[in-house]
Amino acid sequence: MRMQSAALVSMLLAAAAAAQDFPIDPPRRPVPVGPAPPPLLAASQGESAAQELITPFQLLDRFVLPGTRQRLQWRPPDGLGRGEIPSPITVVHGAKPGPVLCLIAGIHGDELNGIEVARRIGQEVDPTRLEGTLIVAPIVNIFGFTRNNRFLPDRRDLNRHFPGSRTGSVAARMAHGFFNDVVRRCDALVDFHTGSFQRTNLPQIRADLTNPDVLELTRGFGNTLVLHSPGTRGMLRVAAVAAGIPAVTFEVGAPQFLEEEHIAPAADAIRALMHRMTMLESEAHGGPQTISAPIYQDSSWVRANTGGFLFGEVELGQQVKLGQRLGHVIDPVTNRRTEIVAPFPGQVLGKALNQQVLPGYAAFHVGKLTSEQQAVLEAAQREDAADPVEEEDPSARPGEEGRGEVEREE
Repeated sequence: MRMQSAALVSMLLAAAAAAQDFPIDPPRRPVPVGPAPPPLLAASQGESAAQELITPFQLLDRFVLPGTRQRLQWRPPDGLGRGEIPSPITVVHGAKPGPVLCLIAGIHGDELNGIEVARRIGQEVDPTRLEGTLIVAPIVNIFGFTRNNRFLPDRRDLNRHFPGSRTGSVAARMAHGFFNDVVRRCDALVDFHTGSFQRTNLPQIRADLTNPDVLELTRGFGNTLVLHSPGTRGMLRVAAVAAGIPAVTFEVGAPQFLEEEHIAPAADAIRALMHRMTMLESEAHGGPQTISAPIYQDSSWVRANTGGFLFGEVELGQQVKLGQRLGHVIDPVTNRRTEIVAPFPGQVLGKALNQQVLPGYAAFHVGKLTSEQQAVLEAAQREDAADPVEEEDPSARPGEEGRGEVEREE
């Protein structure tokens, strides 16, 4: 009987041990790897510094990954671009967070210098070293570019219709589409132009110096001269500023030509701006630099009083004195010679190329140098006294708008 009881107990214990799904012995603690931490000091948790998450940049229904460059395409709305090649848009999305800078060119299809500056910068920037995003639209007016013409097919000036209208003219619809598709994504904007109607401009920034954000933006272009110009309604930079986007116009040389002597310094100015905005590290100077640029509060076009052949005698950027001869006009019929002289001392900011002119033709653009503080003060006083900008006649044609108001040649 005792032997049967002992056998039964041993069988029950064996069955219970076989039914367990966990070890009978308590688990052992893992053996620490590496040296033990010093007394009274906590061991390192191995946490790395958290980095800000960079998301893809969305534009024109596409996503651009951080640290990459992507080429997109923009077409005017409502089928306006049917049969035309699309406008190229280059997006360089940096590997680090930062502002969105837009370089816009080719609003006038024959202004080639700005197209090349924008294209050059868009291709050379390394996205892996960029902080922020660069949007480059080098040829907005693809209609005019393919025909080497300033205007749209309906003979309207695209830079007189921003921010545009969804139900307006061809120019208004195209301006509306581009403004909403691209411009509203910008934190700052540079719009490239050249002189118009056979005129050339010294590289210069045109900006409304009464706007504090615009004034701050103008400080980033190195030693490129700055001319106060509030602009007129319909211009891209005026519409952008009204939408809260600091914007300037960058005038570079003459239309229909590629002028490396103007393209190269303009590209350098954009590089300086990107350093100033901390989008690029300045290897040469160790960080963003502020260079005092010459400021011109006021300027005037000196006009020819007689018709004939215009011959210039001064160069872009040249300093001139009161009464100095700027050029002359020869009447090829009577051989009469008429001198054109400087009405005040200043610097030649722009001039007409040698050509046949009529009386009243704007021949030389002379600026009056001043300080930044004085320029801002005088600009504010002038704006307070000025009448509101009138709406430009939407039916204006090239022959009506180009000869009288050349100061608005953007």
